[in-house]
Amino acid sequence: MMNYTPVTGWYYNSSSDRTASWTGVTYLYNFLVGNKSVGPYAVVTDETGVQPGDIVQLGSKEKGFYHSPVIVAVRGGRIYVAAHSFDAYMRPLDTYIYEKARFLHIQGVRDWQR
Repeated sequence: MMNYTPVTGWYYNSSSDRTASWTGVTYLYNFLVGNKSVGPYAVVTDETGVQPGDIVQLGSKEKGFYHSPVIVAVRGGRIYVAAHSFDAYMRPLDTYIYEKARFLHIQGVRDWQR
């Protein structure tokens, strides 16, 4: 479900016609956690509150949050992710090097057009 709010919304028509939430970690966080309109919305949780389809954002003290892999599985207490930066699928989260992580649980998608 697209949210066509300029700049801060959630839509992707092409690489030249999209919002920053598709490529910017902070924009994605702000949209998902702050969205009260059409499209997906999320809450911040911890690693015990995630499931496939959720997002983990990795960060460091110097750079802030810089990467947003998608959680694809949780098995035996281990989180597995997919990411396109280095073409990863079912990569264990604990194989990444990062200083901090925040977990975004997708609660749903609003479709007020129906």
